[in-house]
Amino acid sequence: MSRIVVKVGGAVAAIAAADALALVDAGHEVVVVHGAGPQISREMARLGLVVRFVAGRRVTDRAALEVVRASLAEVNAAVCATIGPRAVGLMGDRIGLQATRVPELGLVGDAVPCAPQAVLAALEEGLVPVIAPLAVGPLNVNADEAAAALAVGIGADRLVFLTDVRGVYDGGGVLLGSLGADKAEALLARGAFEGGIVPKLTAAVRAARLGVHAEIGETTVTA
Repeated sequence: MSRIVVKVGGAVAAIAAADALALVDAGHEVVVVHGAGPQISREMARLGLVVRFVAGRRVTDRAALEVVRASLAEVNAAVCATIGPRAVGLMGDRIGLQATRVPELGLVGDAVPCAPQAVLAALEEGLVPVIAPLAVGPLNVNADEAAAALAVGIGADRLVFLTDVRGVYDGGGVLLGSLGADKAEALLARGAFEGGIVPKLTAAVRAARLGVHAEIGETTVTA
């Protein structure tokens, strides 16, 4: 049996949750971390709030943070419903998810490795923690970074990003089966990637360097 942290994107959360459930049924300990990016952006636009990202992370003021919390709660409920009675919905700031604030982004934090007792207790009981990525503060935390930090903190064997893309592609459009951390960081520094793959790959590299096997779709990120 292995311990796996699964990150599911807000756009495909309910579908991806079924894949997470398959891992549970196979006998693994599974922690699910989800985003709610599309839902947050739609609601902010509806309310006339400015939607702005810097390097794939949402600039968040107090009004935006209220939308973030409500949208995360909605997705959390949907993911839990897909997984079923074994799911335990948890808001990160209420279970002690830790982050250091990034003032230039507003109420946003960089997730740091931690092992919330609520997560460990749920795993011990054979349950599936489903975590919304808010950190103590409260601070909005990128879900990819939160998943990586939790994977390191709880000593996970694997970090799996379930997304609507097959994996990481090179500059020629070729899907990469594996990607070393050094090469990934060099490509990121050159601006070879843009959009949502940037925080995913950054998070995967951090986890890999700290001993967690990281996968983005069909691409394995190695230390």
